[in-house]
Amino acid sequence: MTTYATRPAATESVRPKPTSKGKSFVKIVTSTDHKVIGYLYLGTSFAWFLVAGVLALLLRSELARPGLQFLSNEQYNQIFTMHGTIMLLMFATPLFVGFANVIMPLQIGAADVAFPRLNMLSYWLFLFGGLMAFGGFLSPGGAASFGWTAYAPLANSQYSPGIGGDLWVMGLALSGLGTILGGVNFITTIFTMRAPGMTMFRMSIFSWNVLLTSILVLLAFPPLAAALLGLESDRIFGSHLFDPANGGAMLWQHLFWFFGHPEVYILALPFFGIATEILPVFSRKPIFGYKGLIAATIA
Repeated sequence: MTTYATRPAATESVRPKPTSKGKSFVKIVTSTDHKVIGYLYLGTSFAWFLVAGVLALLLRSELARPGLQFLSNEQYNQIFTMHGTIMLLMFATPLFVGFANVIMPLQIGAADVAFPRLNMLSYWLFLFGGLMAFGGFLSPGGAASFGWTAYAPLANSQYSPGIGGDLWVMGLALSGLGTILGGVNFITTIFTMRAPGMTMFRMSIFSWNVLLTSILVLLAFPPLAAALLGLESDRIFGSHLFDPANGGAMLWQHLFWFFGHPEVYILALPFFGIATEILPVFSRKPIFGYKGLIAATIA
C-alpha cells in the first residue's frame, strides 16, 4: 500500500517594513556606532576636499595669465586663506579620525570606542566648526583674509576687520575641540578596551599609529585652541595679547608652530600605518621589524 505524505502548507515570509529615507537619515546622523561615525568623518572630509579643490581652481585661474583679474585682491586673499585652512584642518586631519574610527576598534577587538556619544559630539563639533569658518563668505566683509597661519598683527581687528575673521577663529577653535575629544577617546579605547589576550605588542601597526597620533593631538591642539581664543580676545575686547609692541607677534608664532610642527606627523603617521597594513597582504609576508617600526614611530 502506497502512502502519501501531506505537503506542509506554505508559510508566507514576513516582508520587512520599508524604511523611509527620512528615518534612515535620522538614524545615521544620530548614530553612536563607531563605523557610522567614521564614514561620516570620511564623507565630510572628502566633501571639504572637493570644496578646497574648487577654491584652488579659482586661485590658479586668477594666475593663469597676467591682468586677468576676475578676483579682487581681497577675494584672492580670502580664497587663499580658506583653501589652506580646509586642506589642513578640515580634510587631512579629520581623515585620520575617520579611518581610526572605522578600523581601530575592530583591530583591537573592541565592540565600540570608549565614549560613543563623545565620539558623535566630536564629529558635530568638527562639522559645525568647519561650516562656521567657511560661513564667513556669507558675511558682509567676506571670509578671513589673513592667511591660514593668521600671523599677528595682520589677524587683529585693525588690519583684518569684519566678522569673517571672527568666524574663522571661533570655527577653528570649535573644530579643534572636536579633534581633542576624539584623541582622548582613541587613547582611552586602546588602553582600556582591548580584547583579552590583546597585549600592546600584539596590536597592529595602524592601531599603534592611532595611539601615538592621538597623543600628538593632545600635545598640539590645546596650544592652538588657547592661541585662537587669545586672538579672538584681541579682536573683540582689545586685550593686546598679540600686540607687536610687547612681543605678541612672536608669541603667536611660537604658539602656532608649537601646533604646526607636530601637525605634520599627525597627518603622516596614520597613513604610514595604513601602508604597513596593505604591504604584508600583497607581499604575502609578515611585516619585518615590528618592534623596530613601533620604536621608530615613537621616536
